[in-house]
Amino acid sequence: MAKNLSCKTPNSANNRSHACNKSKRQQKPNLQVVRLENGKRVRISTKEKKSLMKNAA
Repeated sequence: MAKNLSCKTPNSANNRSHACNKSKRQQKPNLQVVRLENGKRVRISTKEKKSLMKNAA
């Protein structure tokens, strides 16, 4: 099981139709499973993953 390192949580928003009906929905963060050099698997956001890969090179 991958540990969740990111502190990001889902946002709440509304689905809006052309008739202006409202219904609640969730906007979930884009979390990816990444294996670290020590072999552990963690879940981080794609923005964090991009900065890690940039700084590692």
